[in-house]
Amino acid sequence: MANVLTDLANDLFKAADTIGRELVGLIPSCTINADGSQEAAVGDVVRSHFTREASTVTRTPSMTIPEGTDQTVDSKTLTITKEKSVQIPWTGEDMKHVNNGAGFETIYGDQIMQAMRTLANEIEADLATEAYKNASRAFGTAGTTPFASNFNDIAEMRKILVDNGMPINDGRTSLVLNTAASTNLRQLAQLQKANEAGNDRLLRQGELLSLQGLMLKESAGIQSHTKGTGASYQVAASGGYAEDAYEIDVDTGSGTILAGDVITFDGDTNKYVVNTALSGGTLSLGTPGLREAAADNAAITVGASYAGNIAFHQAALELAIRAPANPIGGDAAVDVMTIQDPWSGLIFQISAYKGYRKAMFDVGATWGYKAWKPDFIALLLG
Repeated sequence: MANVLTDLANDLFKAADTIGRELVGLIPSCTINADGSQEAAVGDVVRSHFTREASTVTRTPSMTIPEGTDQTVDSKTLTITKEKSVQIPWTGEDMKHVNNGAGFETIYGDQIMQAMRTLANEIEADLATEAYKNASRAFGTAGTTPFASNFNDIAEMRKILVDNGMPINDGRTSLVLNTAASTNLRQLAQLQKANEAGNDRLLRQGELLSLQGLMLKESAGIQSHTKGTGASYQVAASGGYAEDAYEIDVDTGSGTILAGDVITFDGDTNKYVVNTALSGGTLSLGTPGLREAAADNAAITVGASYAGNIAFHQAALELAIRAPANPIGGDAAVDVMTIQDPWSGLIFQISAYKGYRKAMFDVGATWGYKAWKPDFIALLLG
């Protein structure tokens, strides 16, 4: 039966206005690599290139044009890791029963939007986890919600990012907060007063406006990180480590140091985010690494558990999303369509299958994600 989904499309869009949704702030803030006309399979690779920091040479007058300095262009990959769907079965009797009440089309539309809600929430959580575990450094007090009395923490987040060399004036940097942090921010008197804030949009509409060059957004997907059990570790390097080092050898301690843990080194006030968990006596910090030299035997302290609010540039985090791969010639679906979720902006594929006195609607997507640039990501602890 053709046009099964097309005939019901209006009900999908109608349902979009009635289904409750969680806040998504990372999805619209990251780079979205989407193509509704292409399919992908788990394990497919998306490649990107990165240039290394350049070095200077002393210019010497000559009648011969210099060869130039060879440069290495690195290739990094993003792998499609998830293929998920929400499956909605209906029998003929089920449809008959509901048509005596709210109606199949109404309920079906709500079910499709609930499926998009579930998928979008999982993608948002994936992006939040990827971002916070691949940040460069952190600011704030773990276990204490920021913005209790002012919004100075935003300036500190900006400082971390610009010190790392991130462009700040291109309008592509976001600070994504959980609702505890955003509620504190909304309660600040200086932002509620129209004469001090410059307008009444926060007071009247509750809209968070950009501050310090960062677009403020909210997310229900902000993750709570539980720290590792590591204690009493020390730097293990003869002569210590110079600034910019990020592969750090440790010894003498015990317990785990996990990806996402925030650690400090004796004599250094910076809070560094561990990107690769301690294994074989070595851990990795987010680039650009140490901001101050770390001496041999310097004590390492693992910070407390926290909620990871995230400031990042759009280029730092990418989501690749495609329709699930079908066999050549298609599968048993009698109709397939793609539809854009009006809340998250993501594209999902809906397929209709007909069986024996039964139908099944499948809402799905295939995706992968990658934090390309830890130096363009920082955490605001809460």
